[in-house]
Amino acid sequence: MNNPLVFLTKESSALWRVTLNNPPVNIFGPKTIPQLNEIISAIESDPQVKVVIFESAIDGFFLTHYDFLSAAEDTTSIPPGPTGLLAWPDMLVRLSRAPVVSIAKIRGRATGCGSELSLACDMRFASREKAILGHFEVGAGIVPGGGPMARLPRLMGRGRALEVLLGADDISGELAERYGYVNRSLPDAELDDFVESLANRIASFDKQALSETKRFADIASLPPDYELGAEMTVCNASIARPEAQRRIKLLLDRGLHKAGDVETRLGYHVGQLGCRNPV
Repeated sequence: MNNPLVFLTKESSALWRVTLNNPPVNIFGPKTIPQLNEIISAIESDPQVKVVIFESAIDGFFLTHYDFLSAAEDTTSIPPGPTGLLAWPDMLVRLSRAPVVSIAKIRGRATGCGSELSLACDMRFASREKAILGHFEVGAGIVPGGGPMARLPRLMGRGRALEVLLGADDISGELAERYGYVNRSLPDAELDDFVESLANRIASFDKQALSETKRFADIASLPPDYELGAEMTVCNASIARPEAQRRIKLLLDRGLHKAGDVETRLGYHVGQLGCRNPV
């Protein structure tokens, strides 16, 4: 594969690892979609895999926002997936429903698309010192598109979900745990061992028992497809609006898409866009 941005490693037949690797800041875009889709399809169809860990190879960035420099048609030309949804929500829905346990190990920024991927996973564990979660999109004039409005209120309640979505600020790993955004935040030095131990423990159990138990939990907790499909449609329309284009351009002019302060503190910088005298 030319320019692989997502790597699949089979630690064993039962335990797989998906590593996100698009330096410098792990932006997600149309080139990533077919690569991740191939992996999601493998996860769905393999009869032996039981647990999949999602992690990053990029220091400070789990997965961030969509690629605003790519041509719109590069994304809109991608056909809907097997669920009938557009490609990104389709993959997230399929991951959530796959008969496999998915775990997001969050070290660095999981914002925008990174948050949406994490929310689609069955469990999320974060570095207390290094994880940042959140949705900056509203601050950039955009409606989030990968399901956070459908998923976050079910995890943390309506008020806290609206604080995250409408406040458009960065959420630390510690606060994410308090809000129910992640299962746990752990000291960074303990994160790897904890996730590996839990993943291996689950991978030692019977797959049918795991998948049937997960299926009943899904009935009680997962949003219906129509909620996620509508979000993506509105997201795409919002990006094209003049105000969103103006704000995206301001962010690009200040360093979006590049390693540096804007990407590292995106929640802060979107909060400055409407200020008369930004600091």
